[in-house]
Parts: sequence; C-alpha cells; structure tokens
Amino acid sequence: MELRKGRHVVYMLHAHLIFITKYRGKVFTNEHLNKLKEMMDDICRNHQATLTEFNGESDHVHLLINYHPATSLSKLTNALKGITSREMKRHFPELNQVAWRK
Repeated sequence: MELRKGRHVVYMLHAHLIFITKYRGKVFTNEHLNKLKEMMDDICRNHQATLTEFNGESDHVHLLINYHPATSLSKLTNALKGITSREMKRHFPELNQVAWRK
C-alpha cells in the first residue's frame, strides 16, 4: 500500500466495515455479492474513497476502504447502506421479503 498525498497532507486512512443482514438472514448468493461489490465500488469512488477489499458470505459482507481525510466516514457508511439496500431490492425483488418470516 502506498501513501496518498494532497497539497499539505500525507495520509493512509483505512476503515474495515462489516454489514450484516437483518436477523442474520442467509439471503445473499454469489450473484448478489457481485452486484453489491460493483455498487459499493461506485459509491466509494463518488465519495473520494477506494474499495480495497470486498468479501462476503450469505449473511454479511466485509469491506476494507481507503478514504480521503475530507470524507466523513459516517456519511460514506450511510451512503453505502442506504443506496445498496434500495438498489439491491430494486434489482432483486426476492430480497424485499419480511426478514423475520424466513
């Protein structure tokens, strides 16, 4: 990993985020995980961040994100959770079930 540089700063900020499905429901397939990775990569680029690593299982995903100091980690996290939730339900209607009935 290399240091990132700005005009007056040298930085290397990483965040390890874990997103878990509601009630740990085992709902993700490989197709879902591939779409999630693609969407999260786009969202990170829009927020001056880089999705360094992505890994997931049927009930959770792990993200390693390298982000800019001007980027608010809470806003990035809210964007990742909100946009992916909405778009995944739009692309895959089977995810739009009531979680506790599984």
